[in-house]
Parts: sequence; structure tokens; C-alpha cells
Amino acid sequence: MFKFFYSFLLISFSFLSVNTYSQSYYKVWFKDKQSDYKISNPDQFLSAKSIERRLLQQIPVTDSDLPVSPIYLQELQSVGAEIIYISRWLNMVIVKSQLRSFRTDFSEKPFIKSIKSADYLFTKNHSGKIKPFFDKEQLERLPGRSSRLKHIEKTNGSYQYGPSANQIQMIGVDHLHDMGFTGSGVIIGVIDAGFNSVNIHAAFDSLRMNGQILGTRDFVQPGNDVYATSMSGHGTMVLSTMGANLPGQLIGTAPKANYWLLRSEDANAEYLLEEYYWVNAAEFADSVGVDIINSSLGYSLFDNPDENHTYEDMDGNTTVVTIGADMAASKGILVVNSAGNSGSNSWQFITAPADGDSVFTIGAVDASGEYAYFSSKGPTYDGRIKPDVSSQGVGTIVAALPTGVGSGNGTSFSSPIIAGAAACLWQANPTFSNMELINSIRTSASRSANPDNLTGWGIPDFLEANNLLVSSLLNTYNPFKIITVFPNPFTERINIEIGLTDTINAKINLINSNGKKVAGLNEVTLPTGKNRISLNNLNKLPRGIYLLQISDGIYTTTEKVIK
Repeated sequence: MFKFFYSFLLISFSFLSVNTYSQSYYKVWFKDKQSDYKISNPDQFLSAKSIERRLLQQIPVTDSDLPVSPIYLQELQSVGAEIIYISRWLNMVIVKSQLRSFRTDFSEKPFIKSIKSADYLFTKNHSGKIKPFFDKEQLERLPGRSSRLKHIEKTNGSYQYGPSANQIQMIGVDHLHDMGFTGSGVIIGVIDAGFNSVNIHAAFDSLRMNGQILGTRDFVQPGNDVYATSMSGHGTMVLSTMGANLPGQLIGTAPKANYWLLRSEDANAEYLLEEYYWVNAAEFADSVGVDIINSSLGYSLFDNPDENHTYEDMDGNTTVVTIGADMAASKGILVVNSAGNSGSNSWQFITAPADGDSVFTIGAVDASGEYAYFSSKGPTYDGRIKPDVSSQGVGTIVAALPTGVGSGNGTSFSSPIIAGAAACLWQANPTFSNMELINSIRTSASRSANPDNLTGWGIPDFLEANNLLVSSLLNTYNPFKIITVFPNPFTERINIEIGLTDTINAKINLINSNGKKVAGLNEVTLPTGKNRISLNNLNKLPRGIYLLQISDGIYTTTEKVIK
């Protein structure tokens, strides 16, 4: 009996040893997104603010917005695979499995597009060197109220900018502040390495008091406290150039904006998996309705040389993080990213995702507006000019740790200065798209007539950018004098009151969150003066956000309505 049992153990062990071994990692891409989620019901997986962004910019919900198929995830888990990463935009997962036959067996599944080894993503070779992107970002603490820094400050302005006046006034965003545009209502997602002490630092008192920090997430180690003193303070400094409100010391470019603080970066190492974390952070930012992403991060060289990018990879289509950044932009998010701090080293060029064709890439200048020697250079490998514009990245006033303010260098700080200013511009001009904002900011800049690959289109003037957007509306033919929509929210009917300067033949469309017409009038003649029209029998429409479009064939006006 004992011999038989012993023989059985040997046979069983031999069988198991054939099909199991030490764990390995795999990247698994799926062909589709089979599930109960439907693009016709986006409120299942996107917030109302996210849907509203798409509606306002007329961006349809697509399959890329759908979550990864739960059915396919269950198939993987049924054979013991541990799912450690999921991306809806990439439609892929990273799994850990002990089955030797995992790759062979699952490659034959009809829903699998491809499977590749991912062991290299988890082979960390800590070099002990400073992260390449954080290089040259030294911080000098300033004493007291930092009075020893020279600055020119308006005495009748909205804020007491103190030493931060130069970085504010260089780009003209102080004029938007004076007009009452300080980023209110705009949501900025800050993707970074950690936010050490943001929960207690005096620079962020007003953000905390007014509930302007909407939440935090850690994608490197989910559940971590991103405010912990063990965390990197890089994101703290970055956030301060946008959201700080320390009168006489440091005022950010968007002190009234709302913020999501998202950690995708491991400050202690540089490895390719961080690009995947970045994509997760951007996906989350999209889902909760972020309008602007600031990313003071970039990737080129890694601790494990096998992961290194080449300059040829900076073509806007190759790296994982750039694919994710361009996808975020395609959802209507303004993606603002630092050019990098490699201008004076052997790499020299911009880093990913700054190479993205829809990414707003920011270089650095010094306090007098001259190119900063360390700011990464363009062009992209396929010949596009980068950076797009530049702002102060030398002697930038930022929050210091554990208290007070300091002077820092790096494109990490020039990028959020522009991101915050863009929030003010978008608050002032909410009907424009992310790409239209980029175009206006470029056109306003100091080198717009002759852009180069050091500072791009130059130093922007946000007052001029605002004037360009306002004038584009004023110069557009607009027959509609008054539009009133009620009730809003609606149930069975929408009443529309329109004041007209001329008789028009109008089309009225009610568009759902998927970009499809669900109700409307194909053509109706409306005379000069006040008109009232109704859309009836809307009781069967599902609850949600809709866009009401009224067009005469030349000019289209839109109104957001809710059921």
C-alpha cells in the first residue's frame, strides 16, 4: 500500500512539474470587448462630467471607452492567472501565471489577439541614480517671505503674487485673474510621483478648505497614502505652481481649479512599467471628468537598459505612454506635458509622451525669457516641432518641504504653469475644444511666426489667447440673439425660445452621449424675432446628458440639457 501511494505521488508530481514552474508575466491583448456594457449607456462606466466633456466637444463614446471584458478576465482567472494590470484603452491585461503552457494554450482562444512575455517589465535593476526626468530639478529654499527675490508686482491686481509674480506675469495669466478667471469649475488631473504633505502644507490651505482636491489615487501601489512623508514631494511642487495660494509668497496659475492627485510614478526607480501606470492614471482621469492633465514626467532611458527607448521611438506612435496620452487627448482632455530636462545631456531630445501629436508639450525658459540650457529639444523623430510653447522653468517659485517656498529648476515646473493658465483660459471660453485652446495659445506666443525646436512657438500671452478666442466668436455669423431652453432637467418635453435677427430654415437635433440624434426637427422656418418651439414625446429617452443643437446650415449653437 505504501509503495503504491509513493508511486502515485511520483506520477502526480511528474505530471505537475510538466505543467507548472516558477511564475512568469504575460501581456495579453483582446480582440474585442464582449460584455454587458454598452456604448449607448455610458453612465455605466463614465461620470456625468466625462460624458459632458464629450458632448461639448462632439466626441462620440466608442468601444475604446468600454471596460475590458469581464468574461475574458474570468477565463484567465479560471486557470489560476493572477491579473495585475488592466487597461481599457489598450484593451489588454498583464497577468502572472505558473502554468508553463499558459501562452500556448491561451493563444488559441478566439478572443485573444496576442500574448507576449512581460517578465522584463518586472526585472528591476535599481541604478541608484536620480531619475533622468528629475535631473537638474534642484530646489533652493527661500528664507522668510522670500523678499530677496526681485519681482515686479501689480499693486491693484487680484492677488499678491510675491516672488511668483514673474512666472505669472511672463505669460499674462494675471490679466485673466483680474477678469475673474482663475480656473473655477475646471478639473485638473495631476499625474506625478507623490504629493508629500499636500494635506498639511499651508500653500494648499484654500484647496483643502474649499474642497478643491476631489480625490487621490495611487496606481503604483494601490491604497497608499499619496500625502505620506515617505512619498516623493515632486508632485507637491508641481501642484503648487497651479493651486497654491500663499499671498505675498506663491500664487498658482489656477488657484480656484479643482484637482485630482494621481500617482503613477515610482520615485525610487525608473522602469517601463511606469508608462503603463501612467495610462491607468489617464484612464481614471478621463472617467471622473478631468478636463486637463498635467504630467511633469517623461520616459527615455531606464534602470534596465533593455527597456530603453531610442530617438526613433519619439515618433508620436510608438511608446505605450504616448499612445495613452494621445488617447486621452482624443477624449477631449487637454494633455499638458513637460518636454524633459535632457537638453544638455547625450539624449538631448524630448521624452515620451511629449512626442505625442496631440500632447501640448512645454519647454523651459529662464526668468528673462531665454531658453533654459537643460530643456529638452525637438523635433520629434518624424520631424514635428517640439516643444509647443515654453514658460519659466529656472528659478520657478514652488512649495518647499516641509513648509515654506523655494526656487526650483526644471520643465516639471514650466508645464504646470501652462496647465493652470490653460484652465483659466478654458473657464473664460468653455465652448472651445482642447485643440482649439492649443492653437490659440500657440498663436499668442512670442515666436508664433517663426517657431523653433528650443522654445517652440515661444512664450504665450494668455490675454492675447483669450482675445483670439473671443474675437473668433464675434467674427462668426450668428443669427441667434437669445436661446432659452426649459425645463432643464426635462421629462417629456423641451421648450425652446429663440430670438432671431433674420428669418432662417433651422434644423434642431437632440444628441445623446453616443453622438446620435434621438429627437429633433429636420427643417423648420423661423421668422425674425422671438420664436417658441417644442420637442415632444421624450418620455422614452433614458436619463442622462444630452446636447441640443440648433443650426441654420452656417452657424450651430448648442445647449446642454439633462433628463
